[in-house]
Amino acid sequence: QVQLVESGGGSVQAGGSLRLSCVASGYTYSFGCMAWFRQAPGKEREIVASILIAGGTPYYADSVKGRSTISQDNTKNTVFLQMNSLKPEDTAMYYCAAVRSGFVCSDSETYYQYWGQGTQVTVSS
Repeated sequence: QVQLVESGGGSVQAGGSLRLSCVASGYTYSFGCMAWFRQAPGKEREIVASILIAGGTPYYADSVKGRSTISQDNTKNTVFLQMNSLKPEDTAMYYCAAVRSGFVCSDSETYYQYWGQGTQVTVSS
């Protein structure tokens, strides 16, 4: 059974940094694409960043572009999200997602087959 486990969330002040990790287990092969989504209270889930495991230019939502970096350790089906210059509006539950195979990523949550339970990020002003 495939499992994605996120870690690294926490409470920080505005301007601080966090590094989120997502470790996958139960899947022998490399995923096609892995992504980070977030959902703030009362809002819809939205994509933050995605990365094609086979390589290519990562995607970033405009809201985090220039402040965040998604990276991977594809030997371990692990993906990271480094977030800098955090703002109160970054406060949300952050979810890791993965799709089994393929050579494209998507900003639609319905594209992804596997999801983690989430890690909370809280940014205070």
